[in-house]
Amino acid sequence: MIRRWLARSARHVDGVLLALVGAVLLLGLGILYSASGQDTARVVNQMLNILLALAIMWAVANVPPQHLMRFALPTYLVGLLLLVAVALFGEVSKGARRWLDLGITRIQPSELMKIGVPLMLAWYLDKHEKGLRLRDFVVAAVILALPVALIAKQPDLGTALLISASGFYVLFLAGIGWRVILGLAVAGAAMLPVVWSLLHDYQRQRVLTLLDPSQDPLGAGYHIIQSTIALGSGGLLGKGWLHGTQAHLDFLPERHTDFIFAVLGEEFGLMGILVLVALYFAILARGLLIAGNAPSLFGRLMAGSITLTFGTYAVVNMGMVSGILPVVGVPLPLVSYGGTAMVTLLMGFGILMSVATHRRLVKT
Repeated sequence: MIRRWLARSARHVDGVLLALVGAVLLLGLGILYSASGQDTARVVNQMLNILLALAIMWAVANVPPQHLMRFALPTYLVGLLLLVAVALFGEVSKGARRWLDLGITRIQPSELMKIGVPLMLAWYLDKHEKGLRLRDFVVAAVILALPVALIAKQPDLGTALLISASGFYVLFLAGIGWRVILGLAVAGAAMLPVVWSLLHDYQRQRVLTLLDPSQDPLGAGYHIIQSTIALGSGGLLGKGWLHGTQAHLDFLPERHTDFIFAVLGEEFGLMGILVLVALYFAILARGLLIAGNAPSLFGRLMAGSITLTFGTYAVVNMGMVSGILPVVGVPLPLVSYGGTAMVTLLMGFGILMSVATHRRLVKT
């Protein structure tokens, strides 16, 4: 009886993907234990976050793609309304208005849109699959631009860029022409002076710090300088688990969240970094394989967008910790401490598993 129940429960779980994700999660818990100063309570909290996220992933994996399509419009509209509510009534913390207090809990609606935007775009383009025209892509661009503008205004540039990337991947996989992409790139480049004028002072400082962190070594450049020291001091094999001096002597800020990659580099060296990168590549390969075998346009767009966005998360975090990209507050996927990002990521993997295991799609 129990064996039959387990077999039925695992029917819509992609074993390969689950094993790869599990390997990164275990690696992340080990790094978190060191990065948090051997804080067992924090590790236990992260384990509870993971268990909750895995349960949500399993539940989503058991929902057929055609049912997921029915959630697209409501999820997008609710997310958009919540973003408007944040703009009007949201709590201000550290100069940003990102949270909405519901009385019993606080929520960050931009996290919902990490799934809601690609879901909505995939649903819309699937509805017009038989004859996609330029106007359909224009409507899709408006669908993407509305939440991105609201999130950028909070301001939360990192999340706005990631949601923009997830939406762009949907449009790209749907077949948007290279001429349109080139036109958008030229238009984007032409808008850079305007965008620069709209940035907050601290956002401009982050870009300038990227070019020369030493101009403010104890202020804006402190994070990048300390993280690059930690990465460089790790060498080929690292200083050993729990023996990272930059982390344990409190030189490295935010070492259990956005800058946990520097702890990995310091304690496990280049070899540890290559192991993590190899696991990320394996997850990307599995996700793209699922997207390529998807039986519908909706499944292909969702699986492809979720996979490529996951890769973007990893590249942006590792790039900012290494001093290659500006610091935009993006966590290292499946490794950084935090519950909201973990739930969002594993919900995305649940959609991937749903696409992989439900082969027959009934269009709504």
